[in-house]
Amino acid sequence: MTRLSERLERICAEIRRGERVADIGTDHGLLPVALYERGLASALILSDLRQGPMDKARANIGRLLPGVEFDMRLGDGLSALQSGEADAVVMAGMGGRLIAGMLASDPEKARSMGRYILQPRNAAETLRRWLADNGFGIAGEALAREGRFICEIITALPRDVARRPPRDCAGAAGLIVKNGLEFEISPMLAQGGDPLLAEWLGRKIATEMKTLAGLRMAKGGGGDREAASVSRLRALKELLEAL
Repeated sequence: MTRLSERLERICAEIRRGERVADIGTDHGLLPVALYERGLASALILSDLRQGPMDKARANIGRLLPGVEFDMRLGDGLSALQSGEADAVVMAGMGGRLIAGMLASDPEKARSMGRYILQPRNAAETLRRWLADNGFGIAGEALAREGRFICEIITALPRDVARRPPRDCAGAAGLIVKNGLEFEISPMLAQGGDPLLAEWLGRKIATEMKTLAGLRMAKGGGGDREAASVSRLRALKELLEAL
């Protein structure tokens, strides 16, 4: 059985047995290999923009699953898929802006898929804003460790998802909304008690402290940017204390 990183294992756990799965930007192809070995997917499509990653994925498949043929396609984002062809579309290990751009490039096709499992390397806030602005609902959030990084995993649906109004949030989730951080830090992580949330917030606090120190050392001071950093640091610390 193929061993996956914690990040890929967490993504794999989001797949429901019998789903048709498309792995966009498949790179090494290990996620589809694991889904095949575990009998989770009824159909698998692997796609990537470049031939190099596809060759690497094909080599891994040949080594791990000799004699097994996968549906492998060159293409940019959703262009490799037909409308409604996948129940679960995985877009992992790429920037949040790039993921949003892929979905925006063909809105009709994007809405024809069952759901999306998204793992942005950066700009997760931008991605969440795009989803909210374009009628996509977030059904789940999780954090996963990979090496020295903590990754965000977003399960999104191409339709609105009924949820409690933000004003009803309590505790740490309520603080996230109160301080306007809900696109950067999903209240779902606090509501679900994600075990990596405190460590992840600690890293954000350390980064913001470095930013604030730099602003204070700048010639003439940081001005409005310094004030905004102080406010953000206070909000992050308050949130960490509430967990």
